[in-house]
Amino acid sequence: MYNVYGITEVSCWASCHQVPESLLKSSHQAASSIPIGAPLLNTSVEVRDDWGCVITVGQGQLFIGGQERVCLIDDESTMVPGTMRATGDWVEMEGKHLHYLGRRDRLVKRNGQRVNLDTVQQVMMSLPQVESCAVGLFKGLRLVAFVVASPSVYQVAATPLQAELSLSVPGDHEGDWGFLDDLPEDGSRSDPPIRVLHRVVLQQLSLLVPSASIPDSLVLVQALPLTAHGKVDMNALMKLYQQQREHLESVNSFENMAKLKQRLICLWQDSLGLPEDAVVEDDSLFLFSGGDSLKALRLCDDIIATVGLGVPGLLEAILEGSFTEVVYLVARATRLSPAADNIPNAPSARKRSADHPASSTMVKREHTETYSAPHHLHGPVGSTDGRLTKVLRRAGQVLEMNVSNPETLSGSHCKTISANIKNDYSAKDTSETGIQQALVPELEPRSPELRVRWSSDMGRCVDASPLLVVVQDSEAGGTGSKKATVFIGSHSHRMQALDLTTGGLLWERVLGDRIESSAVVMRCGTQLAVGCYDGAVYFLCVASGASRWVFETGDAVKSSPAVDPATGLVIVGSHDGHLYALDPQAQKCVWKYHCGGGAVFSSPYLEPTRRRLYAASLRGHFVCLYPDSGEVMWTYNRETPFFSSPSGSPGCVVIGSVDGNICFFSDTGQLLWQFLAKGAVFSTPCFTPDRQRVLCGAHDGYVYCLETAGGSLVWSFQTSGRVYASPFAFESRSALGREQVLVGVASTDGMLWILDERDGCKIASLSLPGELFSSPVVWERTLLVGCRNDMVYCVDLTNPPNKEELEGHAHMETLPGTGDA
Repeated sequence: MYNVYGITEVSCWASCHQVPESLLKSSHQAASSIPIGAPLLNTSVEVRDDWGCVITVGQGQLFIGGQERVCLIDDESTMVPGTMRATGDWVEMEGKHLHYLGRRDRLVKRNGQRVNLDTVQQVMMSLPQVESCAVGLFKGLRLVAFVVASPSVYQVAATPLQAELSLSVPGDHEGDWGFLDDLPEDGSRSDPPIRVLHRVVLQQLSLLVPSASIPDSLVLVQALPLTAHGKVDMNALMKLYQQQREHLESVNSFENMAKLKQRLICLWQDSLGLPEDAVVEDDSLFLFSGGDSLKALRLCDDIIATVGLGVPGLLEAILEGSFTEVVYLVARATRLSPAADNIPNAPSARKRSADHPASSTMVKREHTETYSAPHHLHGPVGSTDGRLTKVLRRAGQVLEMNVSNPETLSGSHCKTISANIKNDYSAKDTSETGIQQALVPELEPRSPELRVRWSSDMGRCVDASPLLVVVQDSEAGGTGSKKATVFIGSHSHRMQALDLTTGGLLWERVLGDRIESSAVVMRCGTQLAVGCYDGAVYFLCVASGASRWVFETGDAVKSSPAVDPATGLVIVGSHDGHLYALDPQAQKCVWKYHCGGGAVFSSPYLEPTRRRLYAASLRGHFVCLYPDSGEVMWTYNRETPFFSSPSGSPGCVVIGSVDGNICFFSDTGQLLWQFLAKGAVFSTPCFTPDRQRVLCGAHDGYVYCLETAGGSLVWSFQTSGRVYASPFAFESRSALGREQVLVGVASTDGMLWILDERDGCKIASLSLPGELFSSPVVWERTLLVGCRNDMVYCVDLTNPPNKEELEGHAHMETLPGTGDA
């Protein structure tokens, strides 16, 4: 027996391979294990990769030609001898043998992995429950398998099962079709045997193919429709699948929370492969119930298909929230009233969804128009001529700028410093920060405390991280006065500028939608940029908040921009899947790059010394680009999404993954090490000032300190909640004047922690009245953080007062968190 291969474009047969007898007698060989053979006489074959380069090992598209293999097709009248025809077939080279893998248009990328739809189809057909099937991509994203069940399935329980099979076919659908994940209007399960078949098929597939090859949906059909040429009509299948999705949306009109919750329980169980009698607790966490990022993406798509509309923040809620939080979010999107008595353990005022309305007992400032303080309150930023400006952002990022002309870019010089700002302490009242620091030696040092200096009402949840800009007069060797301004946005659409010392409102600007992006200041020092849920990147005047330019992307911008100190370009990611490089001076997009699929949630990181730009997407793509052109230097693909943002140092970069790994790369793309935490990592890693250690939080509630050389664990500290925010390492001095490095950490249960970087011991802690998803920023001994109780807090790390101070100031004491700006 011979395996003969060829295409019409070269007059049919092109290669031949004699199949050994031993292989014919084997029952364990797949068709793809048989080579397609050596080229026939006067025939040439080549294998080319995605870029058209000839390869001698690996996978690529097969090209066939030869001086004598001439065949005119379509309207061709002549052809150059030796032309190599693209076959459209994908093959793999193993030594001298070519193995056919499938049609090129049947090879797709899912979650960073190449998936052969024909291979998935062949594996499914090898299952005893499947008579025949067809596998395709719905709208280029959702993997759907259309299954004809084998007769043995019907023989298991002849009459009852056939009755159940008939229940799975909605009467108003065209053709004899059954949607395996369809449910009646009341959310109950009407066809348990069908669901058992669904679960068995997926479980068996999970043992045979990678997770990226597992179909998102199985559709039961009685027969596969064929085209006039006798091939499976995928267009007809996809059309009917679309009709079923529309039918599912139309019948799922939920009049009350009970029906919605029951439907979500069913989807939750199906996505995790749980039996129908499995209990889904209100506080169940998806990742800790056997879920992973791919299953979360499927569940997210199933919920959206069920309710018939988009649910902002749904994927994040599935990955990091409880089942109750998912129900709560979907209920709000469908405009049901998620009252506390309808959802057990509904998020309280302390732990609530980001979209939960603010408490009616709190007085909110009106935010219907832009507010700007009197001119005499502007000072720190916006008139930075001849001043040293330091910009502090989350994860320990510190940028030093020496601005000589605030109106031009050519007069500014920026550099990234490898360590945080060193404090110049003296025995005096540092009025710039409002912290009393007496360095008089004591017999016994007193333990530091965290105290709220001020808080400012932002109107809605504050998930964005603060941007702090510190301006110091350059006269007298830089010992002049310092003034600092805090910039931060919230879900109320507000962007505020606040005086660090007093918390006074300098200006307020209302943007087009919610703000989760953290702002960045331009290298000229006179503008800042921030992303918004309305898909825009806003460029605002630092001094007044006035608009300078608005750039529209294709979807929400939750990513925080990065600034290239060499060119002034602003790089930002969007949920439309692109990375944009924007020139604020010319007000144009210089380049954009599609990050391989999936939204760009995390923030890009630019390493200016070696000119590397790093970005990641929710499809698990991690890329390194040239910041000037957007040209790709290297890519790394992982099955799990990246919510964490990259953080780097000259020669290396580190990022966290939803699968719990903290991954450390060289700047050439080599994975040097990875450390596995006990929970998903959304936190952005932070380097210590000496760059010898990396700090990162995880959903298991721990903060991990790892050696940059090798990734060994130095220490771990368990907080009382999950750690979503990024740690901030900063240099400080103890009460006795000793230099030390401390770490600021926020956990989602509202706790702020100050840890000793050497051993992870707790120095101080403070409980705030709301969840913390914002990452803290620390300057000297002052910490800033946003909170989901609608406030932004300024907290001082200070030593407790002695007995005389307590007696003299007892009448001035207030409770933390009550001092509104």
